[in-house]
Amino acid sequence: MRHLIRTLAFAAAGIVPLAAGAVEPLVRFEGGVGSQPLRAGALVNDVNGTPPGGRPWFISALSADVRTDGRIRVDGRGLILGGGPNVGTAGGQSVRARLYCDNVPHDTDPANPVPLSADGDFRINAFLVPTPPSPCNNPVLLILSAGGSWFAAGIPR
Repeated sequence: MRHLIRTLAFAAAGIVPLAAGAVEPLVRFEGGVGSQPLRAGALVNDVNGTPPGGRPWFISALSADVRTDGRIRVDGRGLILGGGPNVGTAGGQSVRARLYCDNVPHDTDPANPVPLSADGDFRINAFLVPTPPSPCNNPVLLILSAGGSWFAAGIPR
């Protein structure tokens, strides 16, 4: 019996570091840039094949943490339109997150986008699917519309 208890204790001690490692920080983003639908030569300004929103977008602040278990927390402030008839507003949009690791997308649930507040603030607290690899090489974070166009990108730290 003592042997069984000791074996179980050692087994549990071995599992704890694995579980703790599952929630280690993977990548962090601090600051963001808004999308511009066109670039020089009138070419579409896509990122890894993801198209920009149809109008320019601006973002005042963005902070995001991604964990090795795929949890992502994003705090965005002032995501607003920079042109068109709804300039200076959030345009009634909802957003979700996409993380690229080596150009492979990892998304929050597209069926559950987060609505922008009237002044463009949002919080995303979700999991990325599939779970990103560790390490996440060449990380790119995009804030997407419910329809899948990118409105803002995070600045890696």
